Amino acid sequence: MGTIPQNKISLVKKLYYDKGYGMQNIASYLNVSIYAVEYFMKHNSLKRRSYSEASKIVFNNTPLSFKIKTKLNEQEEKLKIKAVMIYWCEGSKSPKSHTVDLANCDPLMLKIFIRFLRKICRVDEKRIKIYLYAYSNQDISKNIEYWSHVINIPKSQFTQPYIRTDFQESKIDKMPHGMIHIRYADTRLLNIIKEWIKQYSKT
Repeated sequence: MGTIPQNKISLVKKLYYDKGYGMQNIASYLNVSIYAVEYFMKHNSLKRRSYSEASKIVFNNTPLSFKIKTKLNEQEEKLKIKAVMIYWCEGSKSPKSHTVDLANCDPLMLKIFIRFLRKICRVDEKRIKIYLYAYSNQDISKNIEYWSHVINIPKSQFTQPYIRTDFQESKIDKMPHGMIHIRYADTRLLNIIKEWIKQYSKT
């Protein structure tokens, strides 16, 4: 593989700056080595992207793990509103968070939210993870069995549970099956849900 002709500078600029191609992509496109691209850019004083800029491009070009349903019937619209309001109250919304994370012990609330992920967000089922928070004097396997049945998620998608040893009996009465986190690691979905929260909070 040879060098890049000087008359290709406009093309390299377009591929790198406008289309967001990486250097390896440009090398493949021009049938040259990546070292030839590096030399060409340095020789022509073409500023390279920072690590954060490159990471952002890779992130934006990564295929979505979900497919939002846009045309909703009346029942689906109600489901969406309920689930978004539930997440507004009970979900993780930290600016540093990259995961949809709803924690609760109310079966009905959790059923609504998991139905929302499936029917409205149409997420990748296998990427849903469940994190159980329970107490040491509870039967952990039964708790997992219970929640697996309630939200119809395989036990294989439950992560290592958190077992609390310092507790009061009164708290166990409120959480007889422990509490679970429904987690879906996707920053873009989290941002969409946050945007829906903003929209609904204005009405």
